[in-house]
Amino acid sequence: GGGGGAAMAEDEGLVSVDYEVSGKVQGVFFRKYTQGEAKRLGLVGWVQNTSHGTVQGQIQGPAARVQELQEWLRKIGSPQSRISRAEFSNEKKIKVLEHKEFQILK
Repeated sequence: GGGGGAAMAEDEGLVSVDYEVSGKVQGVFFRKYTQGEAKRLGLVGWVQNTSHGTVQGQIQGPAARVQELQEWLRKIGSPQSRISRAEFSNEKKIKVLEHKEFQILK
């Protein structure tokens, strides 16, 4: 990194977004892979299984990185998963990260 002009300033803001992924996403290490991908991108937040067979959570970090994880949740996921859809909600700009790391919640 380093440098970068005013054009990049837009992407530097922190955002928070909630997500829910439907499909074959439980019992396929989806949470573990999501956590790994989030850590690779330097994001914080959480992920958990829901009682109705989906995976949900929250992502926080630089807007551009959050977008990368959203794309990953939409199209890739864990190797054995089959994503039918990923929904994102409550997207907002934040001043500071509300989580210290990216956790898997029970």
